[in-house]
Amino acid sequence: MLTKKQLQLLEFIHARLQADGVPPSFDEMKVALDLRSKSGIHRLITALEERGFIRRLAHRARAIEIVKLPESMGGTSEAAGFTPKVIPGGKAETDTEEPPTPLSSGAIDLEVMGRIAAGIPIEAIGEGAQHVSVPNAMLASQGQHYALEVKGDSMIEAGINDGDVVVIRETSTAQNGEIVVAMVDGYEATLKRYFRKANTVELEAANPDFPTRSFPVGKVEVQGVLVGLIRTY
Repeated sequence: MLTKKQLQLLEFIHARLQADGVPPSFDEMKVALDLRSKSGIHRLITALEERGFIRRLAHRARAIEIVKLPESMGGTSEAAGFTPKVIPGGKAETDTEEPPTPLSSGAIDLEVMGRIAAGIPIEAIGEGAQHVSVPNAMLASQGQHYALEVKGDSMIEAGINDGDVVVIRETSTAQNGEIVVAMVDGYEATLKRYFRKANTVELEAANPDFPTRSFPVGKVEVQGVLVGLIRTY
């Protein structure tokens, strides 16, 4: 499963290989993805290599080989992007996917899609490997939902601890003060309280040991809003 920026980079590399037979330079990748530094490209390249989509060949400059492609590019791997398997909350919707597994009359089976940082932003969205029972009352009447495991303690004063599972309603907008999944620069995600101020977005922790971080509006993308929390003792 790939983030949007990872998919964009893979598409750009694939297009250049198809057209020219050689991959683009890191500078060309940086310009194509509108990143400020090549360090972001290095992280994206590493993420693609770790997920098995590309291979870097040793002792050769600009040597990148594409190993496989996601389904959105004609491959056979997992679908890419930050659109994990989700379930409709509340009213049933007509689609081609199988409905969520009912655990009881008051709960549904929700897939935990990966880990989200409550601390320094990390690569957060991975393949779902476990499920959690979520009460229907916790879900919004409309929209889609997913779950993430929390890593870190920057939100402890909001009652969110390391190891908790948060239930997120997928949305691209948020009100000031809401706790959101925020994607920073297209490839790093974190769980923080959201505040929009003029042309900046502030991501505020709920722990005095973690400073509030401020970004230009275009650098932060809301991926969902917190609607519930599951804790296992």
